[in-house]
Amino acid sequence: MDTAFCESLSAVFRRVFASQQAILAGLSGGLDSVVLLHALRQWQTAERPALRLRAVYIHHGLNPLADDWADHCRIFCDSLSVPFQVCRVQVDPRKKGIEAAARDVRYQAFREVIAPDEALVTAQHLDDQSETFFLALKRGSGPAGLSAMPEQMAFGANPLIRPLLSFSRAQLEQYAQYHQLSWVEDDSNQDHRYDRNFLRHAVLPQLNARWPHFAQAVSRSAALCGEQEALLDELLLPELMQLTDTDNGLSFVPLLSAGTAKRNAVLRRWLKHCGVQMPSQHQLALLWQEVALAKPDAEPGYYLKPVTIRRYQNKLHVTEKTAGLSDYCLPWDLHSALQLPDDAGILRVAETVTTQDVGSVVRPPRPDEQVIVRFGLQGHYHICGRDRGRSAKKLWQECGVAPWLRERTPLLWYNDTLIAAVGVFVTKEGEADEAKLMIMQEKNNPADGVAELFRTVSDQ
Repeated sequence: MDTAFCESLSAVFRRVFASQQAILAGLSGGLDSVVLLHALRQWQTAERPALRLRAVYIHHGLNPLADDWADHCRIFCDSLSVPFQVCRVQVDPRKKGIEAAARDVRYQAFREVIAPDEALVTAQHLDDQSETFFLALKRGSGPAGLSAMPEQMAFGANPLIRPLLSFSRAQLEQYAQYHQLSWVEDDSNQDHRYDRNFLRHAVLPQLNARWPHFAQAVSRSAALCGEQEALLDELLLPELMQLTDTDNGLSFVPLLSAGTAKRNAVLRRWLKHCGVQMPSQHQLALLWQEVALAKPDAEPGYYLKPVTIRRYQNKLHVTEKTAGLSDYCLPWDLHSALQLPDDAGILRVAETVTTQDVGSVVRPPRPDEQVIVRFGLQGHYHICGRDRGRSAKKLWQECGVAPWLRERTPLLWYNDTLIAAVGVFVTKEGEADEAKLMIMQEKNNPADGVAELFRTVSDQ
């Protein structure tokens, strides 16, 4: 065994895990993940015995041998004295295709099982990096896609670390043979119908044979693309923070005078922050033309599956398909949280306001008043801070509530008296004196804030 390889691998572990207290390793049973877990266990025993290490196998249910692979992983972990668990998932390939769908559910499973202090560690290597680069090239990706896979990135509140990216599959095979490791072979990895397999078996071997350092060169190119994207992120972040509100609405008027390249860069980062799949250059141009540049009296929308980009009060908004809630009438005793229908969030009485919540300060109900939550406002009302009453439509407009949110904003009633549109306004009848109640709406998907703009997992 090449001692230089082992020393290099240990050096990488020391560097990337210097501040980590615990590791969750993804284990498929294949060569790459088997070598990673074995090497991690060797290094942990020798240098970091206090470091906690465990492994998880994601059971996709796609291959009839998946149960056997799970058993192989369990036996392997037992031999290393590494805690192990199996996580079963369901893959729906109808929307994205089987590869993308399996990847999505796999990372969702990781999110569900990872502990707050753990780093997620996966076994992608140098050759995987080349494949990812070429897949991005095939899609016509720019620097963001061509940056491929970074060694370290945020995975929600946890780090995602890929310590093998500088090592080839051939080096991993040598390690496995030296340590007499066994691994499973997924027969689907030979199926050239899958793009990654076609690159792995039919394209990259020829390139690597002609240019032996081709994979390293691709990795350098990917790293340079990543640096360019990181620079753009850094340069554009202050402006994005100015343009983006707490509900992720993007003020687009300042972009009217910007060049096309800058405008598109801002729009892509905003869409990324909102969790929208990156549009093509053509789609981005249509979005700008049909929504931002639509006539002032229009209510434009552009569909980017599965969301729609809309405009309201000179801001762009990402909207999901949701149902109106005007048919709901919900009694509430105020002593416990009230779950709102159709993922509209939770109402509760609170003592303090957080940045993720919206609330209204109102008077407490009298003993003869029943608290009711309804949706869909009609009629004429006089709210606090206004000298006269206004129609429901005018109130929504003046308070900046977009049309698609109006039938989903919870309305607090005491008997037949409107008290507040939670987080939007309080009526004169609901105005608090000395006795106060703070009614909070905790949204199910609160905005993380634009400062978290780039804390997203890659598509690998």
